[in-house]
Amino acid sequence: MKKFAVAALIGLLSLSVSAHAVDPKIKAKFDKSCTFCHATGAAGAPKVGDAAAWKPRLAKGQDALLKSVKNGLNAMPAKGMCNDCTDAEYKALIQYLSTGK
Repeated sequence: MKKFAVAALIGLLSLSVSAHAVDPKIKAKFDKSCTFCHATGAAGAPKVGDAAAWKPRLAKGQDALLKSVKNGLNAMPAKGMCNDCTDAEYKALIQYLSTGK
């Protein structure tokens, strides 16, 4: 019975880790295009996973955020330096940036 309980616990833990895992394609796009500013907060960019900094931005809604990314905002260039991103990828990047997962 102990072996089953341990195996079940390990299985549940691995599911919770994979449920929060970032899509490797999105992480690669972040590393290529977004990390320069959003990892450090350069030029006032909200840092990855900084809930307080992202709260007012998220309150504007997904469409407004997508428009800001595509058109640029303040020091962020148009398309946020990801010229080959699709709208779905931008949305996934916003999700990753705002939550860190």
